[in-house]
Amino acid sequence: MKHARRIAVPLGIAGVAALALTGCVGDAEPGASEAPGSTGAAAEGCEAYADYGTFDGAEVSVYGTILDEEANRLNESWAEFEECTGIDVVYEGSAEFEAQINVRVQGGNPPDLAIFPQPGLLASIAGTGSLLPAPEAVAANAEEFWTEDWRNYGTVDGTFYAAPLMASVKGYVWYQPALWEENGWEVPTTLDEVDELTATIAESGTTPWCVGFGSGEATGWPGTDWIEDYVLRLHGPDVYDQWVAHEIPFDDPQIAEAVDRVGDLIKNPEYVNGGIGDVSTIATTDFGEAGLPVLDGECAMHHQASFYEGFWSDDNSVTVAEDGDVWAFVLPGTEADAAAVTGGGEFVGAFSDDEEVVAVQTFLSSDTWANSRVSLGGVISANSGLDPANASSPLLQSAVETLQDPETTFRFDGSDLMPGAVGAGTFWSGLVDWVSGADTATVLSQIEQSWPQ
Repeated sequence: MKHARRIAVPLGIAGVAALALTGCVGDAEPGASEAPGSTGAAAEGCEAYADYGTFDGAEVSVYGTILDEEANRLNESWAEFEECTGIDVVYEGSAEFEAQINVRVQGGNPPDLAIFPQPGLLASIAGTGSLLPAPEAVAANAEEFWTEDWRNYGTVDGTFYAAPLMASVKGYVWYQPALWEENGWEVPTTLDEVDELTATIAESGTTPWCVGFGSGEATGWPGTDWIEDYVLRLHGPDVYDQWVAHEIPFDDPQIAEAVDRVGDLIKNPEYVNGGIGDVSTIATTDFGEAGLPVLDGECAMHHQASFYEGFWSDDNSVTVAEDGDVWAFVLPGTEADAAAVTGGGEFVGAFSDDEEVVAVQTFLSSDTWANSRVSLGGVISANSGLDPANASSPLLQSAVETLQDPETTFRFDGSDLMPGAVGAGTFWSGLVDWVSGADTATVLSQIEQSWPQ
């Protein structure tokens, strides 16, 4: 792990820092008692954190969208860092992050660090002048561990603000292998085969799809993932890029075609919403709960990203494997073996340049943190220093390899790249209206008219 500079230990606590670091190195005689809460493994690992410095009771606040079990794993991922540096990393997760981060910034009460789930929202906040350019150490890690495309997602008007954190490959279709084997259903290799399989499953008496757009104030984003997948697969990366950059209008016929193809699946009352209700329930069903009927055979398929592996159970009791309780395939393209995927990720921006804040921000941009978090399960990262073997299932290992494969056509989640007013606003709400009965042309026209001039 490289750092552009060593993070200095504040002079006022140098003695305490030295004692703390000595305690972490693990020089105690065998059988000697350890400090309360410490572990031998953590003690031996503290040499890896020496460059970050040590701090006596410093606290760094982190604000993001990560909740529940994923938040627990996030806290666990930096526990050793906290013990070795003396920094208390206080994480606050919120389902209303997209709205509340603006409120907190405007109110002069931003967190030390924010985990942005959308580059478009990051750019909006950077435009207020409140977000700080990334420190040298963070920029150095980003240069070493991420591709230029990923670095660009954290760059606004030529200034690098935020290194990537976690990542996801979107467009997975989750299913129950035993149910499929029992019925003789085979994984489709083209989008046309997806349509054919959907009809076949419906004829068998099983509901093909279970879908949920609910996500608190962010309700609607799961629908945008569907549309983005179909735009990329039907019309290719050039059209996708033009759409995201507003070089073609939001209501372009190619975009309308993608929306209607999705609608053929999830607005058909014969095809949804297995184990939940009718089409109208899509708008209100929480995305985290929406796929669970797959486990009971109440629906056959659920469209959601690689990170959904962490939602199947709180205790890892659900086996994710080809012959396990649940498995997934990547939504195919118009032709077999098409290698185009969408994906997402988070970016860590800072509102403070205090030394302890820089230390945490730098750690989160490192390969050490990426391997720590991924090894805890449920997520992946596009960090090139990540060992795919640390991913918690064969599916996530495959997702890491997909991100690291130069032959993959990868495009970041389109709504996350659009201006926040659209990507985290009218696109979300428009799809809620659409799945609730509004027609495609009306919804796309309204989103087009909302695009900032």
